[in-house]
Amino acid sequence: MDAFYASVEQRDNPDLRGKPVAVGGTRKRGVVAAASYEARKYGVRSAMSSIVAKRKCPSIVFVRPRMEVYQAVSSHIHDIFHDYTDIIEPLSLDEAFLDVTQNKKSISIATDIALEIKTRIKQELNLTASAGVSFNKFLAKIASDVNKPDGLFIIKPSQAEHYIETLPVRKFFGVGTVTAEKMNKLGIASGADLKGGSLEALVRNFGKSGAFFYNIVRAIDDRPVNPYRIRKSIGAERTFESDLHGKQEILKTLSHIEDELLKRLSRKQRKGRTITLKVKFDDFGQITRSKSSEQYLTPALIRKYYVQLVEAENWENRGVRLLGLTVSNLDKPTNDFVQLELPFKH
Repeated sequence: MDAFYASVEQRDNPDLRGKPVAVGGTRKRGVVAAASYEARKYGVRSAMSSIVAKRKCPSIVFVRPRMEVYQAVSSHIHDIFHDYTDIIEPLSLDEAFLDVTQNKKSISIATDIALEIKTRIKQELNLTASAGVSFNKFLAKIASDVNKPDGLFIIKPSQAEHYIETLPVRKFFGVGTVTAEKMNKLGIASGADLKGGSLEALVRNFGKSGAFFYNIVRAIDDRPVNPYRIRKSIGAERTFESDLHGKQEILKTLSHIEDELLKRLSRKQRKGRTITLKVKFDDFGQITRSKSSEQYLTPALIRKYYVQLVEAENWENRGVRLLGLTVSNLDKPTNDFVQLELPFKH
């Protein structure tokens, strides 16, 4: 989907159309969850602080997120997908891989399916989507970003390797900012540069990811579209308007975060063996501390463990701007399929 949250807000509120809009970031220390294309022209991006976004675009309009609306729209979009295939791998509320090799409408050309889906999303939801069509997941993802918004791009087998060679590595799906910077320091700026590296050198510099990079630059990606993505952790966190100070204030706030965490675990009918405390300080330094149990964590054990983690730290003269609790080492889900969520940090 194109600028999903922001596009939904512009669709539902005519006064926002044509204006730079950011969803989220309504507080002093807020973060942009999504930016409209009008805002992106000023350099506003998701995950950017609201202060920086306002500096870049003084006329930007901030809108509170309506997650229940975005989830309902996402469900409608997935209903459309299921008219064509049930082999759907969600990446988030607004993005998914679809394997249409065998499809319910026996349409022989994948591009025709993409066009039909785009048309139906526009007709039924008055929103635009962009699609990438290719013979593997890596290439389809790359293609989906080429002609946004409302785009469609196809990478054919005969074009694939040459196309990848021309791409900057920072545009590779699976290559994050830190990895791209490391590649650049090694003289790897483009797909062609990456292709020139040996498998041994890539593995030496990037570990197991090196083999993945070696293959994708040669258009090799055998990963299937997996409709059964399994959640690895469940957590809750909060960013604060004013810094927290001292152990007691931190513990009091964590008790509220614990309540939200327990609700999410109950909703998903999951339990785990590891609790992780996440702390971001006023200087943007961050720590995580974990504690595990041989048995599944009960609410009482969760509280006991995070209190121990807090007690073990020195909180003197350090302001805290974010706290989070996460449970991992989860049990197996009761259902095979788990719908992914895109959590918004309050």
